[in-house]
Amino acid sequence: MENVVVKENGVCSSESVDGSRDVWSAKESDSSSADHLVVMVHGIMGSQSDWKFGAEQFVKMLPDKVLVHCSERNASILTLDGVDVMGERLALEVGELVQRKPNLRKISFVAHSVGGLVARYAIGRLYRPPKDENTDNSHPNGCEEDSRSTICGLEPINFITVATPHLGSRGNKQVPFLFGVPAFEKLASAVIHLIFRRTGRHLFLNDNDDGKPPLLKRMIEDCDGCYFMSALRSFRRRVAYSNVGYDHIVGWRTSCIRRNSELPKWEDTVDEKYPHIVYEEHCKAYDAEQCEPTSADGSDCDQLEGELVTGLSRVSWEKVDVSFHCSKQRFAAHSVIQVKDQTAHKEGEDVIRHMIDHFLH
Repeated sequence: MENVVVKENGVCSSESVDGSRDVWSAKESDSSSADHLVVMVHGIMGSQSDWKFGAEQFVKMLPDKVLVHCSERNASILTLDGVDVMGERLALEVGELVQRKPNLRKISFVAHSVGGLVARYAIGRLYRPPKDENTDNSHPNGCEEDSRSTICGLEPINFITVATPHLGSRGNKQVPFLFGVPAFEKLASAVIHLIFRRTGRHLFLNDNDDGKPPLLKRMIEDCDGCYFMSALRSFRRRVAYSNVGYDHIVGWRTSCIRRNSELPKWEDTVDEKYPHIVYEEHCKAYDAEQCEPTSADGSDCDQLEGELVTGLSRVSWEKVDVSFHCSKQRFAAHSVIQVKDQTAHKEGEDVIRHMIDHFLH
């Protein structure tokens, strides 16, 4: 059962009993033709309201294309339960939504911060191989979807992460507010579980469930009954938006999936439409043999980080680097890039506009 529908500025929205929020066009002809589900996932200690501005902008600019669902199954302190537990919850939430919306044909994800890791886990659960790979997971209607892989029976289109720590938070300068001081970073790794519980262990790559490798390492393969990489590869595009600086929560390297030597030199943009986009790069997928080798003399952390870069680079990525260094709100870059609050973080609006303008629908 859902609460009353609210109409405002050409956009309808409603909150379900679990707190999640659906957003669609107020024009009936548009909403009836919208067959593309956009799942928005918040970060740690967040809620569905974090994506309120982004969701409304998607619907305003693509009114006859998208239905936006702002996830709430992992709100607030539930974000401390671990990436895998949150991923299972998100997968269940998406599955229930798709069952209620039989007109849906396509699916995309837009996720902020740790929500990007949660979304990567969830799609691994929701992935269905093509019929010729696994006849047990074919589309229930026996349609042409049987011949290609799907996410929860829908065609995967865009997988977009925003300031997501894909390489974890354990490496040097991966959590900028620790100032790159090794002693601080080592201490944080040892006590992070006291603050962020199981999620903290996953982010700092020191989880050891039943002697298994860290979860983020397992997520660069298909394993444990989850098609993590097959699911990621099935999307028509993957995009990583990253703050090049002033993000004190998630470092540039981990959010853009690059090694230090691969970080680009950027300059202030002259693009009036996207003033905070300072660098864009289309990275092709490459095999392990093409990857930059990880030094054997480096620390275990450096080696593990290198393995994560290598694993995730087996699929293509569009990398969009963002800078708010001239903004009055630059010290809140982690929230500004998402426009978590329309009033306080409005300078990030061009990032959302860039996201929508390049969105495949």
